[in-house]
Amino acid sequence: MPKLFFGLDIPEALKPSLLRVQTPICGARWQSEQQLHLTLAFLGQVKEQQVALALALARKVTASSLELNVRGVGCFGSPEHPKILWAGITPEQPLKELQQSLATQLTNGGFKLENHPFKPHITLSRFKAQAGSVATLLKAHENTFFGRLPVHDFVLFSSTPGPDGSVYTVLERFSLAP
Repeated sequence: MPKLFFGLDIPEALKPSLLRVQTPICGARWQSEQQLHLTLAFLGQVKEQQVALALALARKVTASSLELNVRGVGCFGSPEHPKILWAGITPEQPLKELQQSLATQLTNGGFKLENHPFKPHITLSRFKAQAGSVATLLKAHENTFFGRLPVHDFVLFSSTPGPDGSVYTVLERFSLAP
């Protein structure tokens, strides 16, 4: 059974600025250039016959293209014991509306999604249990402008475990209105 999620591809031009945040921090598992993305909806393990349904539901989403900014860093968990280090997205509201439209289609179609508030972000690092503090990193990058994120489509990704972390494969792109 494939592990699937909907998200945004990060443009190649934006990736170098995001990767420059990487510094030695105990327990950090930094995302590679190929792993940078923004998750809209995580489906998890999906039976093969449900893949076609997920694709059909995503094709029903109607939304317009967006122009977002990637700015600042934050973390889930406390700065002393982070779980995830991320780059922020502004403005959040247009992306929240796209995510909500997709989530509505998926849940109406029978998919169970994580039930926590959507916080638009690009994961930069995941941390093991014995993580070092990211307080200095948060302060250093609280207002860093990483670049623009034009959103003309969203993607259904398949996630496959690999020796250097998950490998993400695009299954289909869903265009947004100009």
